[in-house]
Amino acid sequence: MTTDRCPADHYEVVAVASSAGGIKALTAVLGMLRADFPLPVLVVQHLDPRHRTVIAEVLTRRTELRVKLADADERARPGTVHIAPPDRHLLVGPGGTLTLSDSELVHFLRPSADLLFESVAGAYGAQAIGCVLTGTGSDGAMGVDAIKSRGGTVISEDPRTAEFKGMPEAAVGTGSVDFVLPLEEIAAVIRGLVETKRQ
Repeated sequence: MTTDRCPADHYEVVAVASSAGGIKALTAVLGMLRADFPLPVLVVQHLDPRHRTVIAEVLTRRTELRVKLADADERARPGTVHIAPPDRHLLVGPGGTLTLSDSELVHFLRPSADLLFESVAGAYGAQAIGCVLTGTGSDGAMGVDAIKSRGGTVISEDPRTAEFKGMPEAAVGTGSVDFVLPLEEIAAVIRGLVETKRQ
């Protein structure tokens, strides 16, 4: 089907995956997005399910965007960062409705970046931006393939400068990454993509 490959006239969502070193990396990216950022941001950050997480509170102090743990059946909102809660997969469906799942682990992980990215690819197609940041392992690699195959745009932190290179290296290794960037340049490229498409 060629319809999936038509370039979108605008983007509708940004999905971000991170693991080890991720709080610092998320702070760097989200801290450079303004309160009027016109898209929702969906985040999978691998968190220890045995502890209550304070990731939303930490990131709230460092970005103008609204930051919250995702709730089941809520709509993904522009200018809002929806973070997968510990031990729950975060998925998005048509119309931006979020789903939380405690289905089985994927590559020993829950939440899984691959599942988020695959759901984003299915719901948004070419209107999706996927972004892989620092982390160990290879979570997100299958997902960036899915986003790219549906015409979306994929960004990876440069594995050479990432605090932990496993996830970025696996993403870049798929051949599906459009931009390989140092951490401090990622937000500007996201803003540029979104603004260019909206003019």
